[in-house]
Amino acid sequence: MNAAAEVNNETHGSGTQHRLRRMAGRNPGEKHRAATPLELLFDLTLVVAFAQAGNEAAHLIAEGHVVSAIWAFAFVMFAVIWAWINFSWFASAFDTDDWFYRVTTMVQMVGVLILALGIHAVFESIDEGEKLDNTVVVAGYIVMRVAMLAQWIRVAVQDPTHRQVALGYAVTLAIAQVGWTATLFFDVPLAAIVPLLALLYGIELIGPLLAERRGGGTPWHPHHIAERYGLLVIITLGEGILGTIAAVAALVDKVGWSAEAVLVTVAGVGLTFGLWWNYFIIPSAEVIEKHRHRSWAWGYGHIPLFAATAAIGAGIHVAAYVVEGEATIGVVGAVLATAIPVAIATLVYFALYSFLVRGFDPFHAALFFGTLAVLGVAVALAANGVSLGWSLIVVMLAPVVTIVGFEAVGHRHMAAALQRTLA
Repeated sequence: MNAAAEVNNETHGSGTQHRLRRMAGRNPGEKHRAATPLELLFDLTLVVAFAQAGNEAAHLIAEGHVVSAIWAFAFVMFAVIWAWINFSWFASAFDTDDWFYRVTTMVQMVGVLILALGIHAVFESIDEGEKLDNTVVVAGYIVMRVAMLAQWIRVAVQDPTHRQVALGYAVTLAIAQVGWTATLFFDVPLAAIVPLLALLYGIELIGPLLAERRGGGTPWHPHHIAERYGLLVIITLGEGILGTIAAVAALVDKVGWSAEAVLVTVAGVGLTFGLWWNYFIIPSAEVIEKHRHRSWAWGYGHIPLFAATAAIGAGIHVAAYVVEGEATIGVVGAVLATAIPVAIATLVYFALYSFLVRGFDPFHAALFFGTLAVLGVAVALAANGVSLGWSLIVVMLAPVVTIVGFEAVGHRHMAAALQRTLA
């Protein structure tokens, strides 16, 4: 570790002054590294964006416009999650906590909120099927990217050790942003924009992979990154709580407090708690500390996990529309809107686990298919006239399959896998 980095680690978060200091890579082996209050403040903007996307998706699903809801939700979630990933990995490697770093972080927060304001237009334009209206979303991205570009240029100027990797990030970031900005000036039909979006997404995803090969990569901290990802999982799980509140409020307004309202409350909270329990079974930090190259698939693999987890909240919110009589899909549709994201989140969870330990465990396949079986029972019950509350209670039991499996047997499988992986 160079002298500038030592100064960074010693002075970060100390005292009350936040004068400019030289931006240098932090020590990736720093002891007791944890998320900062500024990072937690930044995460609050994600709460707004996720809630906005979930509300819009729930509205379209309730109306039966499922395909439009899926496309719009995927587009928006990638934009929001990718902004968070950019910020979090940079912060893990170069957070100086001086006034310039704090101000540029605030600018990025403003960008996320601008992006959130454009989410409705994205959903509406995709549902209408003419032209993608991403003007406000891209405007928010421009605000965020200007701040992030300034940070990477600052690293390139002030930290010779990481100059090459910083310039690599700056160039790919600028190229991607030019591409997104160009979409504002060309009248591309919605049907023809998919290849363009795939190209821009590809640049976004490949850029960091190429940049990290220059100059030895960035000095991100494995335990800090694992904690940051865990915190965002909790935020996306919070969408389930918001969806539960919406559903219960609709029930109470319609028929007052009843057994059905209690069932929906228990189901929403229980499902959220079960998914939380599942995620934090895996000690991700220890593995990516030992095998830093595995962080790429692990980090990128969280994008569908975050999206699916947030979609669970949107699914429960669909139940509110069903209760209010404002939905066309009925109880079965509401249960499917919750069950399908649970299935996707569970699949991605086991895929991430398998990748981290570099092995496939048939026991995990049994747990996954057991989860699918429980979700199938919930849908079947709804199709046969069982109430929404009881059907969601069965959905709530899906994560319990993994919990019981790990507590009874799976912990021994995991211990053996980790022993092989960390040896």
